[in-house]
Amino acid sequence: MLITAVLLYFLITIGIGLWAAQRVHNSKDYLVAGRSLPLYMNMATVFATWFGAETVLSVSATFAKDGLGGIVADPFGSSFCLFFVALFFARAFYRMDLLTIGDFYRKRYSKPVEVVTSVAITASYLGWTSAQMTALGLVFSVLSGGAISLNTGIVIGAAIVLGYTIWGGMWSVALTDLFQTVVILIGLMAVAWLVGGMAGGPAKVIGAAYEAGKFEFWPKGGTREWLWFLAAWMTLAIGSIPQQDVFQRVTSAKDEKTAVRGSLLGGLLYFGFAFVPMFIAYSALVIDPGFGKLFAAEDGREIQRILPDLILERTPLWAQVLFFGALLSAVLSTASGALLAPTALFTENVVRPFTPRLSDREFLLLLRTVLVAFTLAALLFALNSTSTMYEMVQNAYKVTLVSCIVPLAAGIYWKRATAAGAMFSVIFGLFSWGVAELTAAEATIPPQLVGLGFSALGMVLGSLVPPRR
Repeated sequence: MLITAVLLYFLITIGIGLWAAQRVHNSKDYLVAGRSLPLYMNMATVFATWFGAETVLSVSATFAKDGLGGIVADPFGSSFCLFFVALFFARAFYRMDLLTIGDFYRKRYSKPVEVVTSVAITASYLGWTSAQMTALGLVFSVLSGGAISLNTGIVIGAAIVLGYTIWGGMWSVALTDLFQTVVILIGLMAVAWLVGGMAGGPAKVIGAAYEAGKFEFWPKGGTREWLWFLAAWMTLAIGSIPQQDVFQRVTSAKDEKTAVRGSLLGGLLYFGFAFVPMFIAYSALVIDPGFGKLFAAEDGREIQRILPDLILERTPLWAQVLFFGALLSAVLSTASGALLAPTALFTENVVRPFTPRLSDREFLLLLRTVLVAFTLAALLFALNSTSTMYEMVQNAYKVTLVSCIVPLAAGIYWKRATAAGAMFSVIFGLFSWGVAELTAAEATIPPQLVGLGFSALGMVLGSLVPPRR
């Protein structure tokens, strides 16, 4: 019965995605949904894209293991990213009437800056997209009782997401996100109510977490601990701002006010609701402390089985249907956006300049071809990684933190920023970060902060040095 319900859910999702494809008449429809999304749809796409597999399975398990101090990157950093975008970047993005964030770097700086930043941002999506594929593989493995291996499940999940994203683009993402947001909210709240009751009530669960020190947020120690804490927060709070999926949600809104409000409301909804799976995960430890054995597993991904194992072993069928429906909604909504965003960026800003005479119809075909290629790349990454989804997401945003955020912010707020400064910023940031990762990965100053500092230095030096005549 559970398998039947899951299959039915997949058919409904795929059907919505294919139906949405009827609204795609040109590349602008495919990439930004014709810039026509109302507030409720814009907010839903922001929430559903961020509320992914790592939030439900990995962040919740990390909280159960390490407490609030272990999840400073997500949801704290990721929520602040959406607030920063709404307050400082959304209006500028919307007014420029661009298709991709790479277009900003070309319009503000130069073609070379556009290409190098677009490549860096595209590469950063491999970890995030792979995390969603890993989650789908885990779901299929758990539901089949191990008959489907994790890697086989990852392949099946990638094929499903690709299937409905390839035709409808941003319209498919927007409409499926709206449906999946409703499923997430209803499903997880119902499961939290049930599991909390099984654990003795919310007061008992919260009290047990408090006694175990899980609400300790600020780091204990000296300079090193504080810098690493700050770096974890900044990686998502700032490093995820120059991302195509964030840009697409802003520019898909019907007007400037909707773009700002959608990001703010979506961020608030995400931050508040991210604590629901954490509550469920800690309820699992109260119900059965034996789940804590997963924390000591050699494969770091094993801790992500806490919620699926609890639901399958301890809850009735209706709760299993709601939970896995919510989980699949979270994964699919994030995965589809994570596939479309780098595809749009790489095709428009790296590939298309070499084929300038393409018609709009030919460009749509090129977009879909690149989407397949990126899906295969992310699939290979997922099959060969043993990191948790939380770790994969954090590592992904280090790339854009050290290379793209400084040129973006300087391009909007510093009139003296030049193309030379932007190029120096990218090169200085990536090179210094790479060296720090290889030679001093555990030093007092985290490698991503080293890269961010050199990126800022490169921007200043390159912009202030007089150009040669």
